[in-house]
Amino acid sequence: MTNWSIEKLLKEYPFTATYFEQNKLDIAGYEEKTFEAFLEHFTIEELEDQAIDKEKLLADLPLFIKQMLAFLGIEKDNQVYSLTILPGHDKSGNTEGFKEFTVNTSEIVSIVGPTGSGKSRLLADIEWTAKGDTPTGRSILINGNIPDNKWRFSSNNKLVAQLSQNMNFVMDLSVAEFLKMHAVSRLVENPEAVIQRIIEAANNLAGEKFNLDTPVTSLSGGQSRALMIADTAILSSSPIVLIDEIENAGIDRKKALELLVSEDKIVLMATHDPLLALMANKRIIIKNGGIHKVIFTSDEEKTLLEELEKVDALIQNTRQELRKGNTLSLKNLEQ
Repeated sequence: MTNWSIEKLLKEYPFTATYFEQNKLDIAGYEEKTFEAFLEHFTIEELEDQAIDKEKLLADLPLFIKQMLAFLGIEKDNQVYSLTILPGHDKSGNTEGFKEFTVNTSEIVSIVGPTGSGKSRLLADIEWTAKGDTPTGRSILINGNIPDNKWRFSSNNKLVAQLSQNMNFVMDLSVAEFLKMHAVSRLVENPEAVIQRIIEAANNLAGEKFNLDTPVTSLSGGQSRALMIADTAILSSSPIVLIDEIENAGIDRKKALELLVSEDKIVLMATHDPLLALMANKRIIIKNGGIHKVIFTSDEEKTLLEELEKVDALIQNTRQELRKGNTLSLKNLEQ
């Protein structure tokens, strides 16, 4: 990095412009030089008059870049490839019914069990990167190792993005303004292209189409959730997505999961929906506050899923036709 030109620094890390501005350094005309060479052009009088400490400026620039990368959550050492759950105990103190359970990127795991059985507690343990210090006594490993405390205590290193049925906006922005704000904060090179990709993905999930000019406060529940899922999949740096009961969210659930997986996310979803449960290759069974067992989806269950999807498609088509005010017929619905 010390041998990079200022032009290359600005290209790789656009936020370095802020560093130069904060230190009142006018780099115009010196873009082809290294930062060190730029500092050498100052005379002794200029260094004294402007209180310029060349050694400190050179030492602080890499630190500034590292801190900004951490703040934006895009450090290379922040990459997550696997999540491992180590057993704790249920509400009765019995050891959970598995040795260890690992989920890799682009995998979907469903979490099923009765209401109040402890599904949300498992999601909370993952988000907190538990170290045997939660009510369940579970521990969470990231990439096979004990996770750094940054996942817990730094709001800048967001390990988990959580999606639920209750997602509504209160800010007075258009969809375009909301997405641009997020894209700019993530330092994406071509925000317009990313924004267009997100809106297309969101409309692919939503029952009702919307556009970039739509105020976010006027989005329906299904549209809001579709937008947030697309935004999380494409733009969020969070490597793990926790989904809490989105079966009634008014979106295409299968397409939502496919989108998240295509963006290399680790997806865990608590659900009562048999379709969502069987779309995962593995499912965690929760009982009495603990993980009772882990089941791998069988071939017979995958065949059953195909039949359930046909029934679900019929229901979804019926819903759309009713919304349009059409008279229903079985022949049209099955097409």
